[in-house]
Amino acid sequence: MNSLVAYESSESETDYDESEEVISLQREDNLVHSKFQSAFPTTTEWESTKCEFALQVASSECAHTERKWNSTQNCTQTNICVIPRPPEQFLNEEPYFQFPRKDHKNTLNLKWKSDRIPVKMVPSAQKRAFQTSAASAQNIKPYIPKRLRQKDVTSKSNDFKDSTEVLTSEINCTATEEHQLSHLNRISDFIKPYLENQYKVTNIPKCLVFQISEHKGPVTTIHWCPVQKHSHLLLSASMDKSVKIWDAVETGRCLMTYLCHSGAVRDAQWSSCGRNVLSGGFDSMIHLTDIETAKQIVSVRNECQVTCLAFNPENQNIFLSGGFSSTVRAWDTRTCKVVNEYSAGIQQTLDILFLPGGKEFLTSTDAVSRDSADRTIIAWDFKTSAKISNQIFHERYTIPCLAVHPKEPVFAAQTNGNYMVLFSTQRPYRMNKRKRYEGHKVEGYGVGCEFSPDGTIIATGSADGTLCFYNYLNSNLIQTLPAHKEACIDVSFHPVHPSIIATCDWGGEVKVWQ
Repeated sequence: MNSLVAYESSESETDYDESEEVISLQREDNLVHSKFQSAFPTTTEWESTKCEFALQVASSECAHTERKWNSTQNCTQTNICVIPRPPEQFLNEEPYFQFPRKDHKNTLNLKWKSDRIPVKMVPSAQKRAFQTSAASAQNIKPYIPKRLRQKDVTSKSNDFKDSTEVLTSEINCTATEEHQLSHLNRISDFIKPYLENQYKVTNIPKCLVFQISEHKGPVTTIHWCPVQKHSHLLLSASMDKSVKIWDAVETGRCLMTYLCHSGAVRDAQWSSCGRNVLSGGFDSMIHLTDIETAKQIVSVRNECQVTCLAFNPENQNIFLSGGFSSTVRAWDTRTCKVVNEYSAGIQQTLDILFLPGGKEFLTSTDAVSRDSADRTIIAWDFKTSAKISNQIFHERYTIPCLAVHPKEPVFAAQTNGNYMVLFSTQRPYRMNKRKRYEGHKVEGYGVGCEFSPDGTIIATGSADGTLCFYNYLNSNLIQTLPAHKEACIDVSFHPVHPSIIATCDWGGEVKVWQ
């Protein structure tokens, strides 16, 4: 009796043979290539889902075939062995993505002996999601509420506005600086006609030209630039810690402001070249500043507060400083060191004046004895630092200011006795007892005085705010001008124009008269 053997459909036989062929493939490398992070589902997923997977296996002959399995319970005992490709090659013209190996310690019990396989398992339901996952992950942006977006837009616009404002302000600053420098270096059209002609007779000013009130403290001193072609520049020092340069002839505007001091500025002087300004104050600092760059060429610290300064007319590298000390010091701007000292044994130096020639100088002090002030004015030899004479002024008043005549060997001394007296610049520095200029008030203020360029008029401020003009020859009071509400501290004649004069007061105002 012939036995009949029943076979299942031919599809099952071909599947079985092909599965054996896959299992018999040799492993040559332990590298894994996969395009997905999870190549196979867990046991629960194998048991619960009955989906079909398409497995593309690359053989050593670079041929690709598709294998299909029905996910059944017996599939958990199947071992899959494949031959990997090198990582430089591509499968179906698509690159392999490298992922770390995943150990499945479940009932699936898949035995991996390598970390890379050239397989491409594509779940049909999630194919699109996995293909766009890498690109979409880079382009994902967090959701930002509308309010925050509007705030960001406004902040960016404000930042842009601020940056543009800063840029425009910098441009304006540079433009103004260039404009100011041009005013510092140029020759005033108002002064040009007087540069070509000789100085005529000084005229007493009649009207106010400029009233400047930018200083916030008492103005202690004012000086016109000694260079005639730049004599439109006016220097002022104030107790508000600032030194300013003004165009006091044409515009009345402030051209430069120097804030190098931390205390009140007591005195400031032009250099003979007109390019530098020497200043000293109650911060015990002395600065030599370039007027164009506003940089300190010399900065030295004095042992005491500075009240007066003076350049040597024969050597502009040397200047003298006096203050709340009994010693006057000579400084060299090239070495920033003290080259000489002049000790008088007094309390305070009020003013310093070089006599013509620069070999001798005078100092005025506040030293007053019971019956006389034998050390109120002291004459010094500049080189030897020896006292030439201290018996010059014998009256019991201090002298806050000294001024030398431009043409005659005479200097004037302002006293706290509300008058001015004349002395000879030659030894033994005798006082002229026949001339005394009275009519103004000092009353403890450091009121200054000055001779006109032609030497015919001597002008002085007053504690009551008036400006007084005296005839040098006969000492008569020519005219009194109500200049300020506060005490008029200093006065300065223009070096070129015969009818321009500048004044300053204790309230911080600077005025120009013509």
